[in-house]
Amino acid sequence: MSLVIPKGYHNVLGSLENTEKAIKAVKDMFQDNLSAQLALLRVTAPMTVLSGIGLNDDLSGVETPVSFPIKDLGGVQAEIVHSLAKWKRIKLAQMQIPAGRGIYTDMNALRPEEELDNIHSIYVDQWDWEKVIAPEQRTLDFLKKTVRRIYEAIKVTENKLYVEFPQIEPMLPEDIFFIHSEQLLQMYPDLSPKDRENAVTKEHKAVFVFGIGGALSDGKPHDDRAADYDDWTTLNEDGYYGLNGDLLLWNPVLESAFEVSSMGVRVDAQALRRQLFLKGEQYKTDLMYHKMLLEGKLPYTIGGGIGQSRLCMFLLRKAHIGEIQSSIWPEDMREKCHNAGIDLV
Repeated sequence: MSLVIPKGYHNVLGSLENTEKAIKAVKDMFQDNLSAQLALLRVTAPMTVLSGIGLNDDLSGVETPVSFPIKDLGGVQAEIVHSLAKWKRIKLAQMQIPAGRGIYTDMNALRPEEELDNIHSIYVDQWDWEKVIAPEQRTLDFLKKTVRRIYEAIKVTENKLYVEFPQIEPMLPEDIFFIHSEQLLQMYPDLSPKDRENAVTKEHKAVFVFGIGGALSDGKPHDDRAADYDDWTTLNEDGYYGLNGDLLLWNPVLESAFEVSSMGVRVDAQALRRQLFLKGEQYKTDLMYHKMLLEGKLPYTIGGGIGQSRLCMFLLRKAHIGEIQSSIWPEDMREKCHNAGIDLV
């Protein structure tokens, strides 16, 4: 557990009631802006999926999901979702959504292996979205265009929020800065990946770091990614590998880079085989989801997740994600936060 107590922190909204009103305002406004920018239809999402069919997401590839037996199915195991990257792709196929349109969900997940701090909780809530694309749109240029649309939705939400809560002044820059993780390594070779993110985001305020998952020139990835959803091995137009990335904003309250979204062009059959090989996970080709993809039964897509509590935390200038969502926190963390004027719900 690590905890940052910002010096002189106070609730700019003045009360817990105003905070709750502002949370609702952010969520209502942003999902409308997002769906308009990306042509998305809201759908109902599951909280659980069956184990052993490859449908749950492995995130960085090491997390263990919460699982339990289902009595009426003879004790068959199910598990709480980590996210819905693969489920959404199957849903798009079932709904026969055409290219250019997509879906989004209110996704709720449990990640009990998270290290609890200002921005990490065992409970995850996000807008999980997925959009059908044409094969020729599996490019870095299309990824950047999509990122710009999401960033525009965030900026519009920030500006609308200012109308209702004038104490929260807009601060996002007009444009977002793009950089590949290898370029970032070359720029700051002596820094850790997180410190590189802090350095570049402090300078540009809004950054999209792309190409995350594959080994860089130092032999290590910028961050880990599972093999079977984002494409992090395809050579892009800039001569680097990867069609995925993270959207980072400079958080002046915590004085650090702040990830609000992870997203990317999803693997096609070729990229899936390549990435499963690199991870030593070729056995997954026998799982339901992976078979469907390799047999051409799933559409080409781009997708990602945008943290609901994370975005609210950023836009409402909060110091701890527990000011936005109700979760479980260590008692000493609660006490330290309370003494610093940080009210965890």
